[in-house]
Amino acid sequence: MFFANGFVTGSWAPQVPVLLSRFDIAETVVGLLILIFGIGALVAMPTCGWLMGRHGSRAVLRGFAALLGLVLPAVALAPNLVLVIPAIFALGAIVGGMDVAMNTHAVETERQLGRAIMSSSHGFWSLGGFAGSATGGLLIQNTGHIMQALIVGAIAYVLVAGAWLRLVDGEIRTTSGKREPFSFPKDPLIYLVGIVSLFCMIPEGSVLEWGALHLQRSLGAEIGLAGFAFGGFAVTMAIMRFIGDGIRNRFGAVKTLRVSALIAGVGVLMAGLAPNPYMAIAAFAFAGIGVANLVPIVFSAAGNHAGVASATAVSVVTTMGYSGMLVAPSAIGFIGEHLGFPVVFAGLSLFLFVVSAMARIVKRADFVHSQE
Repeated sequence: MFFANGFVTGSWAPQVPVLLSRFDIAETVVGLLILIFGIGALVAMPTCGWLMGRHGSRAVLRGFAALLGLVLPAVALAPNLVLVIPAIFALGAIVGGMDVAMNTHAVETERQLGRAIMSSSHGFWSLGGFAGSATGGLLIQNTGHIMQALIVGAIAYVLVAGAWLRLVDGEIRTTSGKREPFSFPKDPLIYLVGIVSLFCMIPEGSVLEWGALHLQRSLGAEIGLAGFAFGGFAVTMAIMRFIGDGIRNRFGAVKTLRVSALIAGVGVLMAGLAPNPYMAIAAFAFAGIGVANLVPIVFSAAGNHAGVASATAVSVVTTMGYSGMLVAPSAIGFIGEHLGFPVVFAGLSLFLFVVSAMARIVKRADFVHSQE
């Protein structure tokens, strides 16, 4: 499920520059379309939390996954701006809602297994993101944006079918045996965890949405090469996430987050200052090493936050985080048009340096490992 979601998300990245030529629009309009994507996701995320309170994470995850293969083709087939707007909204809603359900289900599965799987789960998302973005630009270049989207939709359904029956009944229940209803937590610390999630995801979302355009517009890259901006970022994230649980076991969540955020900040800064597309791709890949375990650690900290149901905590923190990943890049488009994307990416490194300074907020992420 994580791989399928990442694959569709990564495949959306090389479609973004195509919007410029399809509809003859400016970067500011593309920024508004990306905002629609973000709004769709942010509407779906708390709705997903409510649905999980009634039906459990497994059923809700299956529901979103059943629609995953339809949304990118809908965007590609839309003949005008009037129809592409609801299609992009639906794409954001399905990807975002499925993401909340996946992460909640992963936390619940961790508790059943008695060991951490969050970093490796996100590793599969990163592999999917790399596969989608790296092949997406080449497919668009050789077959067109519509055929690329149809191929992505078909592959997404194959992936979902393979995982459908393997989802565990990971629903967390109260002592009465009923599912825990969704309600916003009163503990202010969980919202501080959400702010850390926000600061982690703003740079990640910016690489997804604007990395390819930075290579094209600022550094003169072809679309086939530009897709590797997020592709290189995603593959290094995947590699580090598959070993992330071991790193966290050895050094602890706080130290791992602190050092990782510093690495990520330096990488994003280097990407903004790079003089050519190849150095920018290398810098984005270096940033991916640091970004890799930030979000898994934050989500584990949320899911194990004392006094707050996992479904509720993960839904709140994910929604806050993805508001940065999905909405902030639209504002970055406006800034990039006036100041340039090199300035944008150099400035984004500041968020990651702040995350490094706030690392102690994720100390509860070690709870899972203490149970092993």
